[in-house]
Amino acid sequence: MLSAGEVAGLIVAMAWAILVCFLAVVLVRLARLLTETTKMVSELSERVVPLLEDVTVAVGEANRQLVAVEAIAADVKQVSGHVAKVSGVTQILVTGPLIKLAALSHGIRQALRVRGRSNLRVLERRRR
Repeated sequence: MLSAGEVAGLIVAMAWAILVCFLAVVLVRLARLLTETTKMVSELSERVVPLLEDVTVAVGEANRQLVAVEAIAADVKQVSGHVAKVSGVTQILVTGPLIKLAALSHGIRQALRVRGRSNLRVLERRRR
């Protein structure tokens, strides 16, 4: 038969063996996890590098397009300034003569009206 000290030692040895087995299982699973993680990171980096290159190309193209749009906007601003100047000159060239023509026609009508009245008076005097 075993003594109390031997039984206690046997229990401790069994607990120690169970703990070692448990830790071995945990370490094996952790090793698998690290292997899978390493493989996944490697695959991810293989996929991310081309994506980053595509993004770099897209950003470069967007910058090139923005430069072109900026040049177009500057040209549109310049053209709109020229159109405003031409519009102002056209307004001056067209409205000035129109105002003078309207004034002239008004003057002629007034003169004809006054002359018509004076002609009527002359005719009335001749009739008398």
